[in-house]
Amino acid sequence: MPLVYVVVWKYTVGDATRDAFEREYGPNGVWMKLFDRGAGYRGTELLRGPAGVYLTIDRWESRAAYDAFLASHADEYNRIDIACAELTQDEALIGAFEGSEA
Repeated sequence: MPLVYVVVWKYTVGDATRDAFEREYGPNGVWMKLFDRGAGYRGTELLRGPAGVYLTIDRWESRAAYDAFLASHADEYNRIDIACAELTQDEALIGAFEGSEA
């Protein structure tokens, strides 16, 4: 089984920004367009829970691929992070995990 490196974020989003959040963090959003440029990116899931809670699950082929992406795209990553901050009430890194893909 191939290995995978997974980064999980949790967001709390208010009703007023829900549509914009889903647009920017969804499959055609600004984050996925940026991540698509990284070697080893395997995709992102956006999960919606109750009370405006969301999870994103970013999959990479390895921690090295993720770290290389962050190093080479740091300026744009930070610019998007600042621009999207107004869409959330709270943001927290749940963690990064290594595992195998099914």
